[in-house]
Amino acid sequence: MSKDLQNNVCKREIFDAIYNKYAKNIHDFLYYKYGGTLHPQDKMQEAFIKLWENCKKVTPSKAKSFLFTTANNLTINEYNHQKVVLKFNERPQRTINHETPEFVLREKEHKIKIENAIAMLTEAERVAFLLNRVEGKRFKEVAALLGISVKAVEKRVYGALKKVRTQIDGI
Repeated sequence: MSKDLQNNVCKREIFDAIYNKYAKNIHDFLYYKYGGTLHPQDKMQEAFIKLWENCKKVTPSKAKSFLFTTANNLTINEYNHQKVVLKFNERPQRTINHETPEFVLREKEHKIKIENAIAMLTEAERVAFLLNRVEGKRFKEVAALLGISVKAVEKRVYGALKKVRTQIDGI
């Protein structure tokens, strides 16, 4: 027995021979049993890493069993982890809303008023207004995009602001 342990997998030639002999078989075993979604190549590599980490405890005659068991257990662990993640993602997430229902209702009504006011603008005013106020572009950038002068952009945006304010009761 002690002679058997001296003949362990820590010798590079023995480890290489075991890798060359069993790597494809382990990969195929994992692929056929669990499919490709659990990354059989990675699990096969991890099993060989575990073998190398425990090389003094494993004899060449036990290497095949060690590798297949380790690879299978690693894959099962990954599968169970993915089930937990999936179950967690399916659970509805609780969101805490500190606003009162009255506040939420007023906010929705206010949003509708703003959208209606913007819809009533002329196309030129609406485009300049949205580029400036919603997308945050400067007057100079809006002018370059629309091919008009900066003064024309200013006039359109300020005119749009005035119309929107009157439509939604002077906010």
